[in-house]
Amino acid sequence: MKIEETSLNGVLILTPAIYRDDRGAFWETWNARAMAEAGLPSSWAQDNFSLSRKDVVRGIHYQTVQPQGKLVRVTHGAVLDVAVDLRRNSPTLGRHVAVEITGDNGVMLWIPVGFGHAFVALSDVVGFAYKVTDYYSPVGERTIVWNDPDLAIPWPVSGDDAIVSEKDRKGALLRNAEIFP
Repeated sequence: MKIEETSLNGVLILTPAIYRDDRGAFWETWNARAMAEAGLPSSWAQDNFSLSRKDVVRGIHYQTVQPQGKLVRVTHGAVLDVAVDLRRNSPTLGRHVAVEITGDNGVMLWIPVGFGHAFVALSDVVGFAYKVTDYYSPVGERTIVWNDPDLAIPWPVSGDDAIVSEKDRKGALLRNAEIFP
């Protein structure tokens, strides 16, 4: 497994060794020993899965109660996955990393506690799987509006074409949001 640092301290891109032949492909999506050696969690509270259609935007989500680190991947299709630094004292507060993740490239993104998370579906159907370090907490759930102009995330979908939930449409602007200490 190749592990790359990003411009946001703590956010990592993980690329597995993929073995392909005329039958298809094989790769490890999780290996406790390799993850522990990389300093990543080796136990998880929950595994989640979502299906999305093209132009669905999910996020920018985070929890202030029971905050979650996330290891995200795509089982099929393609997304632009985004992590946003929400750590109050971070020199990169409000900056983001955007990574294209596909079912074919096997890339995973580690998003530690202190970051918001979002993605947009780039293909007709996307299967999105992720592990989290703590349980879902409705009272701690927070959302920053996906198209906050101060974040300047280069979404490959316009506001008119984006399919966004009502909850996500009503997200806070970063300047008004409750963020991490």
